[in-house]
Amino acid sequence: MNYHYMRSFIIPFFILLTACDNSPQNIALGTLERDRIAHTATANEVITALPVLQGTPVSKGTILVKLDDTLQKAAVAKAQAEVEQAQASLEKLQNGARKEDIAVAKAQVKGAKAAVVESKANFSRSKKLLARKAISSAAYDTALAARDSSLAHLQTAQAQLKLLTNGARKEDLQIAQAHLNASLAILASEQKKLSNLTIKATRDGILDNLPWNLGERVTMGSPLAIVLAGKAPYARVYIPEPYRVKMTLGLTLNIHIDGLEKPLKGKLRWIATEPAFTPYYALNQEERARLMYLAEFQLADEQAHLANGIPVQVELP
Repeated sequence: MNYHYMRSFIIPFFILLTACDNSPQNIALGTLERDRIAHTATANEVITALPVLQGTPVSKGTILVKLDDTLQKAAVAKAQAEVEQAQASLEKLQNGARKEDIAVAKAQVKGAKAAVVESKANFSRSKKLLARKAISSAAYDTALAARDSSLAHLQTAQAQLKLLTNGARKEDLQIAQAHLNASLAILASEQKKLSNLTIKATRDGILDNLPWNLGERVTMGSPLAIVLAGKAPYARVYIPEPYRVKMTLGLTLNIHIDGLEKPLKGKLRWIATEPAFTPYYALNQEERARLMYLAEFQLADEQAHLANGIPVQVELP
């Protein structure tokens, strides 16, 4: 049988009921529901604590599951050490050289100057002696090399002193700052991974299910805790097509629940723009009456004791 032909006959049982001649036409059928919040695992770790029992009401921030954080704490400690190292390097460049280092460099310059004076005097005497042929050419060359060497040593000492007194270059400070910023970002990432190993409720509600047992190693991405969010449930019902145009957000209607003598009030918080029964095009007037629009009516917080799945009937205007 053709797939599309079969699909046109697949209608929810409660929708068929509303289409029967003996059923009231101003009733929308459905059930009580709550939003399901699935808290998933962010790492392949062992569950070390399940402090809340299933079925317990929880508030936002309540710890639901704890995973082993030994390795992640080590990663955070390593990132913290790298931040401290980068901070120390930056401060060293910002503070410049110590007084003791500058004093040593000045003493080296002073000693290099004295060595230059001595080497120049020796070279001058060697030059005169060579003119009188009192020394050999080799002795003269040695005196010349000693003079040039002392001059080079003096230049090196002076450059070192200037480097210490002038401080770090702007580019070096920028590099050190960038290194520190990168280390701080890595630390923040590792700390976030550590906090994610403690699963907390993100909304008020009821802890509905804990799929894993204490001591099990979970897989990344698997659900660890299911929370039914919100204090009171909402009625999820199907609105027949003739009543769709009368449905506006905020509309308050009576909701009948089996076991309760008086109807409850529910406020329309959402309604679908597309019908649940398809195809919705090329239908005659009689068939269009079978089109259903999924809608949600929020109950008051006083009805928080009502459980999910209870059948409801909404009186339509």
